[in-house]
Amino acid sequence: MDNDALLDAFLLHLSTERRLSGNTLASYGADLRRFSSFLADRGIDARKFTRPDLLDHLTGLRDEGLSARSTARHVSTLRSFFRFLVREGILAASPVSGVKAPRLGRPLPKYLTLTQVDRLLAAPDGRTPEGIRDRAMLTLMYASGLRASEVVTLRLENVDANAGFLYVLGKGGKERVVPVADVALAVLGEYIASARQAFLGKRLSNDLFLSRRGKAITRQTLWNRIRRWSLAAGIEQRISPHTLRHSFASHLLAGGADLRAVQAMLGHADIATTQIYTHVTPERLRDVHRKHHPRA
Repeated sequence: MDNDALLDAFLLHLSTERRLSGNTLASYGADLRRFSSFLADRGIDARKFTRPDLLDHLTGLRDEGLSARSTARHVSTLRSFFRFLVREGILAASPVSGVKAPRLGRPLPKYLTLTQVDRLLAAPDGRTPEGIRDRAMLTLMYASGLRASEVVTLRLENVDANAGFLYVLGKGGKERVVPVADVALAVLGEYIASARQAFLGKRLSNDLFLSRRGKAITRQTLWNRIRRWSLAAGIEQRISPHTLRHSFASHLLAGGADLRAVQAMLGHADIATTQIYTHVTPERLRDVHRKHHPRA
């Protein structure tokens, strides 16, 4: 088998046996394309790849300007690839076992202030079906801390308006129950009763958030709409669906929410992931100072 055949076999393994998501497979594919180019440029057979070859490869990635985070992911991909070759009996041992990826800092997540959130949620035009839909999406994302992939795959049956909950299918196909504030349910109800039906026409669909063609909205459209309304709200920083998720978690914890509860709502398997949100916001510092300092 040549290099391309080995890489294709590994991707097939990731897709059929490990059943990774499309986004994760795309990340693996990008890393493997970089690796394939390196092997082709140097005329190296993947089965004869060595530690010195790895050093040359990582040096090249650094010179190309690849970030430490992307390099760490790339090393992880190569570890998985060579473990696969060992497991398949193609190699006796992995040439990258024990190799440490670049150390990463844990940057604080970007989040919006309460004022910015208010401006963003008020930005969509409530006189158009798209504006009504977008306000419902933005409000729900901030109210429940949903990932972009979770928003675009929501279905009508995932909404329990009477109980005030969403049933969300998260990473790894794990379902979790997330509470929804009454104001978010009200905005969502308005969308379902008006704009959604306008998009649907005579078609049938259980997808919650629809495009003008009556099909489930895409991740790209969601990103574009958030970008549009953030500009309309005068928010200069570039924000994404994850910014609203970060804001949800940061504001809950700043308000005194229990870390374990926030972990459950976000769908984090490890509480260490949730702990990145335990930074102290300037607003929280100000409130503590005013409340406790005798001269505040």
